[in-house]
Amino acid sequence: MRKMVASCLLLLLVGVSLVVVIEAAPGRSPQEQGPEAVITSPRDRAVVRDKVSIRGTATHPEFWKYEVAYGPEPNPGDQWTLIGAVHETQVVDNVLETWDTTLLPDGNYSLRLRVVRRDGNYQEYFVREIAVANAQPTDTPTPEVTPTPTNTPTPLPPTPTIVITLPVLPSPTPRPLLTVAPVVQPTPTPAPSFFNIELPDLGGAFCWGAGAAAFLFLLVGLLALLRRLFSLLLRR
Repeated sequence: MRKMVASCLLLLLVGVSLVVVIEAAPGRSPQEQGPEAVITSPRDRAVVRDKVSIRGTATHPEFWKYEVAYGPEPNPGDQWTLIGAVHETQVVDNVLETWDTTLLPDGNYSLRLRVVRRDGNYQEYFVREIAVANAQPTDTPTPEVTPTPTNTPTPLPPTPTIVITLPVLPSPTPRPLLTVAPVVQPTPTPAPSFFNIELPDLGGAFCWGAGAAAFLFLLVGLLALLRRLFSLLLRR
């Protein structure tokens, strides 16, 4: 029984000791974290200018060195250029290299992180379409324009109007001209004459007289006929 209790106490002490050692142990080293090669800044399609800090992680259990390079887009091929120097110290979430973009013409570039192991093999990480724009001006806030007060001119007093009156001269009234009308002599009217009868007038008077006599004659004959008829009717 005593041996069993002693064994339990010993196991309890060993367990407590292990817990204390684990809690007091420092964080794992880069070798214990596993292989990793990553660039966290700048990211794809970023716009950069001046000097740029390239941040990320470069670790491996068999780490030898790492290097950062850039190449022109769209396909750098073999045109990679080393940035800075080759580093033989592992980096965990920190600055990998500083890139001076003022030495490059503006354009699109790619970044490459290469972590090399002791056997010569390596692991790579790429960031694409980074735009270098040093020639373009940096956006600056537009200063607010304070409106300038407008000076209102003082109105001038009205200018007096000068009226010039000209004397009115009476115009001479023209005198009427005496017009002498010609004297018209009256035309003498000839005195009527009994014998001053023309032949056409006599013919017309004769025709009118004959016509009137014939009309009276017919009228008398018509009255006599009507009277005769009326008498015959009365007898019957």
